[in-house]
Amino acid sequence: MKIHFSPASPFVRKCMAAAHELGLADRIERLPSAAGPVDRDASIIVSNPLGQVPTFFTDDGQVLYDSRVICEYLDDLAQGSLFPRGQTRWRTLTEHALADGMLGAALLARYETALRPEALRWDAWYEGQMGKVRDGLRQLETRAADLHGRVDIGTLAVGCALGYLDFRYPAFDWRGGHPALARWFETFNQRPSMQATLPHA
Repeated sequence: MKIHFSPASPFVRKCMAAAHELGLADRIERLPSAAGPVDRDASIIVSNPLGQVPTFFTDDGQVLYDSRVICEYLDDLAQGSLFPRGQTRWRTLTEHALADGMLGAALLARYETALRPEALRWDAWYEGQMGKVRDGLRQLETRAADLHGRVDIGTLAVGCALGYLDFRYPAFDWRGGHPALARWFETFNQRPSMQATLPHA
């Protein structure tokens, strides 16, 4: 198996953290990518018209994207339990969607300040995206007790979202107003799967 990889991508991190939890990480070859929001990676476009990471290749030649599909494939391959059944499935998938939405907003906000020329930056757009992050944090604070003791696609996605805030927004003190969530993350982030996939520039 292979994955187009960027060490700073939180969505790649989620896939690889899932692979570690499922015992599959050593079977996945990492293909370095220069994909970005402006300049897509031409070598990826051949297989994925979006030209972005993560793009995943199964052993039988299937091409999978995005991270949600890849994580579910890995869980199915390993006959894992990251995607639970029954009533808890919907809670877990909603947490997954919330974390991915927060990540998407945080990425767009970063592009606004790090990539867009200063004269063209739109402060209201930035605040609108960061508003999604702040509201997501408030929601997760109320659910923090439900995150404890679980390792599933919901908690992995939330962990990767919080890790991305630490990585790209070090001055954004999300812990200050969310003590229960911060306590959960302090423990969850010590998992070998999270430590093995820490982002770096």
